[in-house]
Amino acid sequence: MRGFRILMCLLLAVLPCAGQRAAINDKRAPEGLEDLREIQRLVQAAMPAARAATVCIKLEDGFGSGVIVSKDGLIMTAAHVTGGTDTEFTVVFEDGREVKAKSLGLNSDTDAALARIVEEGEYPFVEVDREDSVQLGDWVFALGHSGGFDKDRGVVARVGRIVRTASRTMQSDCNLIGGDSGGPLFDLNGKLVGIHSRVGDKLPENLHVPSAEFLKNWEKMMSGEFMGEGPFAQKPELGKGYLGILVEGREGGGVVVKRVGSEGPAKEAGLKVGDVILKADDKALSSREDLQGILAEKAPGNRIALEIEREGETEILTIKLAHRDE
Repeated sequence: MRGFRILMCLLLAVLPCAGQRAAINDKRAPEGLEDLREIQRLVQAAMPAARAATVCIKLEDGFGSGVIVSKDGLIMTAAHVTGGTDTEFTVVFEDGREVKAKSLGLNSDTDAALARIVEEGEYPFVEVDREDSVQLGDWVFALGHSGGFDKDRGVVARVGRIVRTASRTMQSDCNLIGGDSGGPLFDLNGKLVGIHSRVGDKLPENLHVPSAEFLKNWEKMMSGEFMGEGPFAQKPELGKGYLGILVEGREGGGVVVKRVGSEGPAKEAGLKVGDVILKADDKALSSREDLQGILAEKAPGNRIALEIEREGETEILTIKLAHRDE
């Protein structure tokens, strides 16, 4: 069996063996048409799985990209795309199918972030390079939803090389534009080697977060931790989450809405004077201080789930908090 595998690797020059470095990477430049065809064959072989797992991240104020790395919908993307922890957004597949997702943890120093699709199912995914195998000069290809989602066009692919490496970042000459941020960078084996971070002023000058930087802090990001003080995401300001109501305790439990601001999240969500809030984030309320205590742990952009009673009927309102002005 071992001899058969070796023979197959020798015969199938179009594909490297699993984990084997593509020979074209060790050439300073393609030496002829056959070298270019080899790059083409390798990229074409890896492309179907890579395209299927590359998604558009639809945000309230724009678009980004990401890539699914587990069958249950775990996504690697950039911190400046998710913008924070515990934020909700829409993921769009190349065929236009949409699902809901929520951001997990991030590292604002390196621009790395994780998110997860919250709708149950099995999703296409790619393998992450866990050996930090990419080297200076390696051929790579970048995918992303350049400029935002376009079903007729689909995912955009660009081929290039790694032109610079550093301790926490690497640079390629793949042409990227806005909307590609958070998208995947693959080696010729189809392994995920990085995530697009900073799109340069010049098309071929772009920086990527190596997969190794994600793996270093994987458990912390999976647990929803906000790491770093860097420029790529603002740390949540707990206690700044604004709801826009005045309440008072009710005998027997719950708090009664006495006033709703003329504008703000509560008004937009349809809360009315006289509504009784029974629970906030599944915690029973009996006083104004109970609600204030829960809001003290919330930042702008976080959501709060309110179970309300209105005219004898109960319902759940999930409200996104605004920023509390001083």
